[in-house]
Amino acid sequence: MNSVAVPVSEDDSQERLQRLESLAGRLLDACRAQGASQAEVSCSEERGLSVGVRMGEVETVESTRDRGIAVTVYFGQRKGSASTADLRESSLEATVAQACAIARFTEDDPAAGLADAALMARPGADGWPDFDDWHPWALDAGRAVDIALACEAAGRDSDARIGNSDGASVSTSASLSVYANSHGFVGSERGSHHSIGCALIAGSGEDMQRDGWYSFALAEEDLESPAAIGRRAAQRALARLAPRQVATGDYPVLFPAEVARSLVGHLLGAVSGGALYRRASFLLDSVGTRLFPDWFSIHEDPFLRRGLRSAAWDSEGVATHAAPLVEDGVLQRYVLGSYSARKLGLQTTGNAGGVHNLLVRPNAKDFEALLSGMGRGLVVTELMGQGVNNVTGDYSRGAAGFLVEHGRIVHPVDGITIAGNLRQMFESIEAVGADVDPRSHIRTGAILLGRMTVAGAD
Repeated sequence: MNSVAVPVSEDDSQERLQRLESLAGRLLDACRAQGASQAEVSCSEERGLSVGVRMGEVETVESTRDRGIAVTVYFGQRKGSASTADLRESSLEATVAQACAIARFTEDDPAAGLADAALMARPGADGWPDFDDWHPWALDAGRAVDIALACEAAGRDSDARIGNSDGASVSTSASLSVYANSHGFVGSERGSHHSIGCALIAGSGEDMQRDGWYSFALAEEDLESPAAIGRRAAQRALARLAPRQVATGDYPVLFPAEVARSLVGHLLGAVSGGALYRRASFLLDSVGTRLFPDWFSIHEDPFLRRGLRSAAWDSEGVATHAAPLVEDGVLQRYVLGSYSARKLGLQTTGNAGGVHNLLVRPNAKDFEALLSGMGRGLVVTELMGQGVNNVTGDYSRGAAGFLVEHGRIVHPVDGITIAGNLRQMFESIEAVGADVDPRSHIRTGAILLGRMTVAGAD
């Protein structure tokens, strides 16, 4: 097992990007020759390696090499798209022909078309910004297996009550991509992603609990050590042993950082263009409305070095901008690409393909400080089910975590449901910790809500 998963040579990656740029240009020319009034092309390559082990034995070793070409054409306001992974000339010609054929037989859509040419990103005097997001890991399968085994062993050996394992995994990937359109925009990107994770089972018989931990980063040196990940997975599983229920009632609820980002995710779902123009959002016509306490802010920073979603342009080539999403509790804007913006009579916010790095401003210290100040309440470490209604904002999800008394965790809790309405939940946020979880582009610390309804024991 000695295959290298990713292209590690600087020259190699640059040469591949140049080939993808050349291919995108040829495909745009072919679209014009077929009569398209506008066109856009995406080309990508990815190489990766992933391994999985369980109970000290190798379970999976997977090496991947993927590529894809996507062509979209517009004949006026009629759109057609086609894709392929076959780079033979005959296949590329057929892909362009198929996209054009689809466009010729579709209905006009007044919102269809490329983003406005004036909004395209342009390099500065020193070229495109460097986000420090290219750190391929020269990892062969044998070394990856050794890392996974060490991670699992550290967790299993840390306590005799760890009796079983769901395994440990290591993965690495490096990707190259080019987006080009008939406005003359050509953008090339490269990125790397690495992860180590472990899931362990504590206890025996009917008293077994599972939990885990993982580390995710763009660069190998930013990953937690395999041993630390394994031990933390063990600690989390052990902490869940002998859970009890709590009485039904209203409680303050503290979400650790890795769970708290789901609250921001629900906000994004409600302010994104697709939900808004379909009128499937509880936040219709809410720009300029106070949704959160007056100290609460969320800022989007597409230019964060080693940010997980840093980019100088969005998936349509539109220039990105650092801008507030929520400021002093007030929703400042929606999250739009050009299509949804036209449907709403607005302008794109440079968010085709999603948001970039979101920074939730803290007003408190870390999780421990929030815990010690909450008195009696619940820490929610796991959410289950999909009980969130984006149209009404109603929220009801299964949960597990810990009961807190006098600012201290007293015992684990499961078999409960937490419920509320997202509008009221946003308003009831009392604190955001400074303990940011770096494993997501939604960069938030722990979030404390002053009150939620908890359905537990009668």
